Amino acid sequence: MASKLGKRLVACLLNVSEARNKDNIERIARAALFSSCGQRHPDTSVLNVFSNHDYNRSVLTIVSTSEQIGRSVVSSCVEGFTCIDHSQHEGIHPCLGAIDLIPIYPLSGVTLEQCGKIARGIAEELITHVPGCSLFLFGYADVPEMRSLADRRRSLGWFRKNPDVTTMESDVGLKPSKKYGLTGIGASPYVMNCNVTLDTQDLTSGRAVAAAIRERAGGLRGVQAMAFPNKGQVEIACNVESFRDIPENITADKYVSYSICDDNFFYISPQHIEAEVHKLAACRGIRTTGTALVGFTPQECRATAEYAISYGINEFWKRRQGIFM
Repeated sequence: MASKLGKRLVACLLNVSEARNKDNIERIARAALFSSCGQRHPDTSVLNVFSNHDYNRSVLTIVSTSEQIGRSVVSSCVEGFTCIDHSQHEGIHPCLGAIDLIPIYPLSGVTLEQCGKIARGIAEELITHVPGCSLFLFGYADVPEMRSLADRRRSLGWFRKNPDVTTMESDVGLKPSKKYGLTGIGASPYVMNCNVTLDTQDLTSGRAVAAAIRERAGGLRGVQAMAFPNKGQVEIACNVESFRDIPENITADKYVSYSICDDNFFYISPQHIEAEVHKLAACRGIRTTGTALVGFTPQECRATAEYAISYGINEFWKRRQGIFM
């Protein structure tokens, strides 16, 4: 079903390889809200801006209707490609492009297949507006292969330090350049970002904890995790994927459920992730010092989008005052 507003809502958690120039991040955020001639994009809001100085990476939560989201995201990405030079990027977080990731998520009244079409439309628009940019497809935009983002990143070498993007092949656009790099674009069920901080500088132990909770290594369902040094401690950065099929032995304290277009989705609760990280860290004599949800849960994102769009609050992130770390 559609939102309470009667609108079909979509989110894009735009990942850009910039956090140290706040003016540039503001420009990218505002570009999602206004056209190049200053006309306001309808039914659109930037709900949150998260920037991490050490990562040199920002995540912008852009929400809009399914009819408008493409124009808003293209406008934001064009601005990002203009003000970010990937060849000059320095930061500890992996990335392949100036605009590193354009994930499209359904919030209400929109199917995953429709989000895949929106993502492919954005890709085609971007190579028109930014002729030198290059993109790879994942999820419901990657038809018919439907390869996951994690699989695409592994195959391209996203997790390696300083990969040479000019040797890679794109799905849309030209061969990647050093300036723009290679951008991932696709559609999937909503992915949260949940970070747990360890009171240690021992990155080796942090990496062991991150490896233990990854789904790929037999850990938590839908969780991908990496360990990074952050402010004199170690941060376990988790991507928490939603998934469709019902987990075995489902328990209310472990999984959270929500519905879109009569499809049921589930994800591991942040509280359960924190508990697992705490247990694994304690076995190594390390304390956890807190958990931060970067942005929103799927339900919070939908509710906040409905509120912001209903009241015409397009720069909602300013009410949250952003998060610049």
